Formats: sequence, structure tokens, C-alpha cells
Amino acid sequence: MGKFEKGNPGRPKGAKNKVNTELRELIQKLFDDNFDTIQEDLEALEPKDRLKFLSDLLPYLLPKLQSTTHTTEIDLDGMSEEDLDKLIERITNE
Repeated sequence: MGKFEKGNPGRPKGAKNKVNTELRELIQKLFDDNFDTIQEDLEALEPKDRLKFLSDLLPYLLPKLQSTTHTTEIDLDGMSEEDLDKLIERITNE
């Protein structure tokens, strides 16, 4: 057997899965091309079934939201000048 090498042999972190991206695009196109028919079919469903359809479809149409952690306190005194500059730049650009 070969020597185990450190590192991640897969996609780089943050890179999108090509198959999933293509599938999302196809589903989005199908949805866009048939919007009126889908709308009519949705209106014919019971509310419970309509909600299930939408909840099943949305993960393919919208990107998955990432959970975030917010802290209420930032130790500004412990930050370097460079880090403070980066923080200011980030706040003013968003």
C-alpha cells in the first residue's frame, strides 16, 4: 500500500459540486419554463400537499443557508492594527 499523504484529495474547500450545480440549473430551467402550469397545479393541491411540494423543491432552487455564530462582544484592545483595519474595511463595505 502507498504512503498516506496529508491533505484533502477532493474538491477545494468552498468549491461547488459540478453535478449538483448542473442539477439545480436544470430544475430551475424546468421550473421557469413551466411556471404557469406549476402554479395552476399548486393551486389545485390541498394546502398541506402544496407546502410539502414547495419544501421539497426549495433546496434545489435556493442555496443552502449557512449557519452563523454572532458574538456580542469583540475584544478591540486585543486586536492588532492590521486586524482593526480589516474589520473597519469589512464593516464599511457591507
